[in-house]
Amino acid sequence: MAKPKTALCPSCGFRNTLPMPNDRCVSCGAKVDELRRTLTHKEQIEQRYQQEGFNFLWFAISLVVMAVLTAAIVMGLPMVVPLFDFEGSAGMTVAIPVWFVGGMLVGLISPGKTFIEPVVSAFLVALPTAFFLYQGQTVKMMPAFMYVLMSALGVLFTLIGSFVGERIQMGPPPRATD
Repeated sequence: MAKPKTALCPSCGFRNTLPMPNDRCVSCGAKVDELRRTLTHKEQIEQRYQQEGFNFLWFAISLVVMAVLTAAIVMGLPMVVPLFDFEGSAGMTVAIPVWFVGGMLVGLISPGKTFIEPVVSAFLVALPTAFFLYQGQTVKMMPAFMYVLMSALGVLFTLIGSFVGERIQMGPPPRATD
């Protein structure tokens, strides 16, 4: 009996039997071409960390994740526990790790490589959050441009978080089979 043809996933290293549904890895969901030529180990590693394209579904999911986390922690938690009063600069300081965790969550649950979607959603969530926190501060401790800088820092941490989440999800790179 002949061995079934397989294709190695460049993302997680799983051996998929051909034909694959939707040209996606059964294990991690990453896009796998039926390799017309064999990629070298270096090319596999380089391809492993490349964004596949902008996915609007994962953008919507990451937007919901970021908005819910931000609303729950930065705005909702002070309503439940009055001891936490995240107004002004304290709110922005709390929002940065919240966006990092949001990016990491999206990176962990998304199939394939999604780095851009959480960053764009964090940017869209950071705008109203910074405006809300700036308008809500009772004592003007921080100028408006600092809210912009802290929002940019939060977006950067979202990128780092999504990359960390993807790395955790993919695991270590496949070993060379030479």
